[in-house]
Amino acid sequence: MAYVIGVTLFVAGLCLSLALHEAGHLLSARAFGLRVRRYFVGRGPTVFSFRVRHRTGDTEYGLKALPIGGFCDIAGMTTLDDLTPEERPRAMWRQPAWKRTVVMASGAFTHVLLAMAILYGMAVSMGLPNLNPVAEPVVAATTCPATTCPAADAGIRPGDRITAVGATATPLWSDVLTAVQAAAGPTAVTVRRSGETLTLTVDVARVTRDGAEVGMIGATPQAPAAYLTYGPVDAAGATLAFTGDMFGRTFDQLAAFPQRLPAVVAAIGGAERSADTPISMVGASRLGGEAAERGLWEIFLLLLASLNLFMAVFNLLPLLPLDGGHIMVIWFERTRDALRRLRGLPAAGPIDFTRLYPVTMALVLVGGAVMLLTITADVVNPIRLS
Repeated sequence: MAYVIGVTLFVAGLCLSLALHEAGHLLSARAFGLRVRRYFVGRGPTVFSFRVRHRTGDTEYGLKALPIGGFCDIAGMTTLDDLTPEERPRAMWRQPAWKRTVVMASGAFTHVLLAMAILYGMAVSMGLPNLNPVAEPVVAATTCPATTCPAADAGIRPGDRITAVGATATPLWSDVLTAVQAAAGPTAVTVRRSGETLTLTVDVARVTRDGAEVGMIGATPQAPAAYLTYGPVDAAGATLAFTGDMFGRTFDQLAAFPQRLPAVVAAIGGAERSADTPISMVGASRLGGEAAERGLWEIFLLLLASLNLFMAVFNLLPLLPLDGGHIMVIWFERTRDALRRLRGLPAAGPIDFTRLYPVTMALVLVGGAVMLLTITADVVNPIRLS
């Protein structure tokens, strides 16, 4: 039951993300005075709808039966759109390039905002993953394979923070290791314990490791925190930094996407499924269900945030019919007309989308095939949480 609830919640989160994507187009179009004819959440048969009168004309809002995406019908997105006489002056293709770009990019922007909202909530509650774990010079245990342990014999206890070994300051555990390995015999070790500074004498033993003799005291460090929590102010900077890191990982995943597709095909045939192979919404939802089932809500939320960032980047790829493809056309027209003006020629007008139709359909077919491939792999050989 927990798994089913988790999958349901994750799917609901994805549906909300896609609905907000279309809402981004809606709000930016209306802000620029464009006519938005319809805004629907979902696809398929209409469950209900209603009309609202705006200064730019009526907009029909509604819900479709299938919770898959949604759409925002803006009058005149391309020159192929049939317009009424009232719509022609407000046609989107007539607007300046920067306005059209903002409208097309605003969908992806909402994914970024939603991801950052999720990450900020995590930062001030359960914490964000520690991307740069560094071992602090805090002792977790004092153990040795031999009968005696120099650290324990000198009085070093778990929880002590080693601040210096001899005359060498040790801000990190790596500094402790370096100083200890260079030491021999009785050595002053400074520790902080319950707000008090103590100097203990440790008889550093010499042992042979990897063919070299080094110092050893038998102390192990506390593991770095897996998650870091922040205050409301510090969380803003931490969220920005973490989002930037996730963006970098998203670009790396997209760049590696083509070379990982053969592994997806092999997984469908029964080969072991690698965790770094592409997954579909089905696979992501299954992982979300597993995370909820185990009570790993931090993994659940990270999956949802990372998927939103992926959708933001993917939608801005310069390929039709994606938003990035429309932006590419907008700036192609702008650049082409600027070059024509330099040659003393008039603007060439909007691009003929009928000439782009074959390329668009080819990309749709390729995208559909890849989606079907990943969904099949996620059904017959899914990636699971380790």
